[in-house]
Parts: sequence; structure tokens; C-alpha cells
Amino acid sequence: MKRPIFHTLACAAILLTASGCRKAPTGRVQGYIEGEFVHVASPIGGKLVKLQVDRGADVAEGAPLFELENEAELAGRNEAGNRVKQAQSALDDARKGLRTSEMEALEAELASARAALAFSTGELARQEQARKNNAASERDLQSARSLCDRDRELVRKLEASLATARLGAREDLVKAAEHTLAAQKAALDGAEWKLTQKKQSAPRAGKVTDIVFREGDYVAPGAPVVVMLPPGNVKVRAFVPEKLLGSLREGGKAVVHIDGVDKPVDAAIVFISPRAEFTPPVIYSRDMREKFVWRVDLSVSPEVAAGLHPGQPVEVDFETANP
Repeated sequence: MKRPIFHTLACAAILLTASGCRKAPTGRVQGYIEGEFVHVASPIGGKLVKLQVDRGADVAEGAPLFELENEAELAGRNEAGNRVKQAQSALDDARKGLRTSEMEALEAELASARAALAFSTGELARQEQARKNNAASERDLQSARSLCDRDRELVRKLEASLATARLGAREDLVKAAEHTLAAQKAALDGAEWKLTQKKQSAPRAGKVTDIVFREGDYVAPGAPVVVMLPPGNVKVRAFVPEKLLGSLREGGKAVVHIDGVDKPVDAAIVFISPRAEFTPPVIYSRDMREKFVWRVDLSVSPEVAAGLHPGQPVEVDFETANP
């Protein structure tokens, strides 16, 4: 999150300076150094257990800044990881069907049923022959036929069960197991993200300008712990009158005069405000137009920016760089 500073005070100072007795060169206007600070926070709250930087330190991009307590997030990540393993095992089982021992038991049961069918089939043939010779009753023949039919049906069922077991679970069950695994993996990703958010590092290289919390403090979700100012977020902000506005373009050059710096520094225009500052709700008379100013932001090299301080007054000369 970035927040500009000194805007109102600087603008007021510029107008007061413009109304003073000393007249600035035609293309020279007042301005100040603006800084867009980076507030580093964690979206998840917790106690601050480790602060790894001090105010005023220069840190590189990716350098660790602070850590919050993470016991709950660590436990959540581990639990989510276990659920992923369970879902993966369930999917593997669904795809491969029965275990080897279960398949062997089913095959043994089928072999026994086939042996019983062979015996009952032979018994039925013997009873049919005996009936033809009037050596067996009709009741004995029907009993042998029923036993043979029962054994044949049992063999058919076991053969179907064995074929199904070799194919694995039904397609809909496999798809359900796949969806469960995908959901558990997404939950693991979320738990991993929460855990990583308990440690924050520098998003960009810059200077630590403020430490908001200390070790042992409770930090609310989203509350900044470290405030940084990258050199690239330091800019020059000036306010130009209407008569100078028309000659300026984004990308144009200027020079900046800074107190205490021997030589002016080069700058480039990166933004020109589309509307005037302090515009009164009146008809735009010529006299009122002379009091309008437009905001212009300029960038300087990182080497120069590193030595500047937000709020520092400067003068910007547009005519020298743009004759």
C-alpha cells in the first residue's frame, strides 16, 4: 500500500512562496520531494515473534523482514497434507480394484464352485440314465437337476465378480475419488499459502523508514509491521502555472535544484495532472486563471533518489532543460 505525504502542506507553501516578493525565473517553480511508502503487512494476524530489520536499515529485495507465530497454520498444513495422502490412497485403490489376497480368495472360491458344478453335472447325468432304466425316482432326478442348476448359477456369479474385480472400481467411483483428491490438494495449497504469509520479506530493495510493532506485540490482519521506501518510489513533485503548462509533455526533461547539493540534477516528467489544484467554484476569469497550478511529477535516477528525503523543498527548472 502506498501513501503520498506532505501534499497539502507543500502546496500551501508553494502558493505562499509564489505570493512573496522574490520572483523566480520564468521557467522555475517550487516543489518538494515526495515518497510513496510501502507498508509490509501479513493478511493473517498473530503475535510478532521475530523482527529481522531495524529502522534505517537498507534491505535487498527478498530480504526477510518479520515472522508471526505460525503454530496453528503449521498444524493446518500438516493435517491438509495427511488428507491428501488419504485421498490419493483411496483413488489408487479404486483404480486397481481388489487387493492380491482378495483376488486369490475369490479365485479359490470360483475353483471350488466349478468343482462342485462338475460333480453335480455328473450326478445329474447319472440320475437321468437311471431314470431311463427305471432305477431312480422322478424326485431324485429333479433334486439332481436343481443342485446342478444351483452350482452353475454360483459359478456364473463368481466369474462375473472376478471379472469386475480385475477391472477395478466403477468409472463413477473413480471420478468421485479423483474429485476428492483435487479438493484436498486445493485445501493443501490454501494451508501452504496461509503458512507462508506468516513470514514477510521485502517486496523491493529500499530503506526501512519505520517499525510499527515490536516482538511480542499482537499484529492484527493487514496491519503494517514494517514501512519501507524504495528509491524508485522517490519523486519530485512540482506545481506549474497555466502559462507554463502548455509547453510541458510527459517524458520531457527538467533540472532540479536542491539545497545542499552543488549541482542541479536531471529529471524526467512522468505525470502531468489533468486538472488544476485549488480551483475555485467561479467563472474562469483571466485573473483567476493566473492563480491555478497543475501538479507535475518527475523522476530522478535511483542514485540521486537515495539521498533525497520526502518533504524536502526543491526548485524545478523546466526552461533550462527544454529551451
